[in-house]
Amino acid sequence: MTLCARASKAFKVRLPPLPLSSSFHSPSLPATSDTHYRDLIFSTIRKTPSAFRTRDSSSHRFHAVISDPDLFVRVLAQIRARPTVALRFFQWAEAQPEVKRSEFVFCVILEILAHHNMMRSAYWVMERVISVGMHHGIVDVLIDEYVFAKVSIKLLDLLLWVCTKKLLVEQCLSIFDKMITNGMLPDVNNCNRLLRMLRDRNLASRADEVYRRMGEAGIKPTIVTYNTMLDSFCKQGEVQQALNLVSEMQKVGCFPNDVTYNVLINGLSKKGKLEQAKGLLQDMLKSGLRASAYTYNPLICGYCKRGLLAEALNLGEEMAARGAAPTVATYNSIMYGLCKWGRVTEARDWFSDMLKKRLSPDIVSYNTLIYGYCRLRDIWNAFLLFDELRRRALTPTVVTYNTLMDGLCRLGEFEVAQQLKKEMINQGIFPDVFTYTILVNGYCKAENLSKARELFDEMLHNGLEPDRFAYNTRIVGELDLGDPSKAFNMQEEMLAKGLPPDLFTYNVFVDGICKLGNLSEAYNMLQKMVHDGLVPDHVTYTSIIHAYLVSGRLKKAREVFDEMLSKDVHPSVVTYTVLIHAHASKGRLELAYMYFSEMQEKCVLPNVVTYNALINGLCKVMRMDQAYEFFTQMEEKGILPNKYTYTILINENCNIGNWKEALRLYKQMLDREIEPDFCTHSALFKQLDRDYKLHAVHCLESLILATEESS
Repeated sequence: MTLCARASKAFKVRLPPLPLSSSFHSPSLPATSDTHYRDLIFSTIRKTPSAFRTRDSSSHRFHAVISDPDLFVRVLAQIRARPTVALRFFQWAEAQPEVKRSEFVFCVILEILAHHNMMRSAYWVMERVISVGMHHGIVDVLIDEYVFAKVSIKLLDLLLWVCTKKLLVEQCLSIFDKMITNGMLPDVNNCNRLLRMLRDRNLASRADEVYRRMGEAGIKPTIVTYNTMLDSFCKQGEVQQALNLVSEMQKVGCFPNDVTYNVLINGLSKKGKLEQAKGLLQDMLKSGLRASAYTYNPLICGYCKRGLLAEALNLGEEMAARGAAPTVATYNSIMYGLCKWGRVTEARDWFSDMLKKRLSPDIVSYNTLIYGYCRLRDIWNAFLLFDELRRRALTPTVVTYNTLMDGLCRLGEFEVAQQLKKEMINQGIFPDVFTYTILVNGYCKAENLSKARELFDEMLHNGLEPDRFAYNTRIVGELDLGDPSKAFNMQEEMLAKGLPPDLFTYNVFVDGICKLGNLSEAYNMLQKMVHDGLVPDHVTYTSIIHAYLVSGRLKKAREVFDEMLSKDVHPSVVTYTVLIHAHASKGRLELAYMYFSEMQEKCVLPNVVTYNALINGLCKVMRMDQAYEFFTQMEEKGILPNKYTYTILINENCNIGNWKEALRLYKQMLDREIEPDFCTHSALFKQLDRDYKLHAVHCLESLILATEESS
């Protein structure tokens, strides 16, 4: 049965009888015959070759056709042998305001075009189907076998393709479901397009469902199918599922290609499994596949974020040796790694190298260097880069402005930071939550809580929803400078907004409560953390230990430290340092030594503050020989003394009247370009009477002059 007849059956109308002769025509009777209109269409085109190319080509003569879908179906069936004419007439009809649309008319023209393999034109018709909202009806007509099954599948596949192009998620899933349910299997390429769309929309669970139903229906996956699903798993952080899928694809004889390896290496690198990712890189190379910058970049980025710069730079050399040209992203990752660890000069060298290789730095390149300079408090060079990027016709982003504002806030330049905020708004770049959090944090650290509150309220007024970090920043300010009850109210507000406190939030509260001296409440907070399913970390315990030590309750601090160890929480250098400082300053040097030895046994390396704590404790009990032993030891380990180290030793040497040694230490400070402060000078002069103090000042001036002349 032809679609024309099936459509007529569906309309439940009787087709009018054909005229006795094709030449028969009575001017007194309406011309309603499908053959009449067929001939009229052909004769119109013969007389006027451009007919039906404009909107008003004798529309009154074809009014009956375009206003009667049943007749329109039969007329199209009459001219199906000339598909270009059928398409031209259909397109003309679609442009008429009085056209009465029907799913069957669309299906007839689609069937004609598909039969003649005019799929480009059929694509246009399908786009029209979607634009007039008839795709659901078309699917039902095609599923109900008004068209031969083979053609139906071809047209349903076309509709699915158009919907994926237009990113119509629900429509695609509906078409896919109806096709699978009715045994009309979509082409695997269309399935792949659907999976890609779901992956890109972060609809992983729906992608999983489509993939499962493909398997159940017997649609054989291709390497593209597998790679798309692998990427979907990796984007969700489900790297193990991705690795399981690789095993599955290999079992059915589908072997990984370069895209497969790139996807897996990227997923593992983002998950922090760098050695496993590097192992896959080696497997890839052994299999004869060529690694590109897209292979190396995620690994380089991962190593840089972890501070493993040597490994990152080695990979950079390896990729160059293998002919994989570095991209801007490669340079950006390495520059970020260097800037994060304060090596901005080296990062700038990489930037210059990128320019030499004729690679154009992007806004990320500039943002990275600006970030590096701001961390070094070198706001001058940061703003020079800001000017340079605009000269290169790059547009600053909110990240650019945020980074500069953070640098300004670190220097206490709040007025300039506020001016920069106004400038970004004038440029059409609106502050985000992070902008306000930077400013709130800056004002809190400057002990200007009223301004911090004002900015937090402005963020809310502008319709921005604070995130955990924003709330935590405000809570720190309230606990340190304001009303603790407001901090707890903010915690309740976080909960109401679906932001349950995380480990950082709890640590903020524990530290704040400890500083207020409410140790029992701090310990209760620790128990509440555990009850909420969070595991206290070294920061949590260190805050409580430090509070007990400050209050002089050394035994209780040791009990909390033992509890920390029993919970398998590893102490940090800060934990050990606060314990060493408290015990050494109280003359409990045997316990200070014990913690100092223990930390090194557990591979927790002491820093200059740790050594200062021990040296200070030894100086207090006048065990100067041992103090100097630790002073020498720290230098041998590459830990440079700071002004506090020298001030401690100078102070005790002055206490015991060893003025000559104190002067030697003071000169060594100057030689090492360590700036003495008020405490250093107070220690030097406190034991001197007025006359000798004047003599000492002359001696110091001579020392300073001698140092300046030798430099």
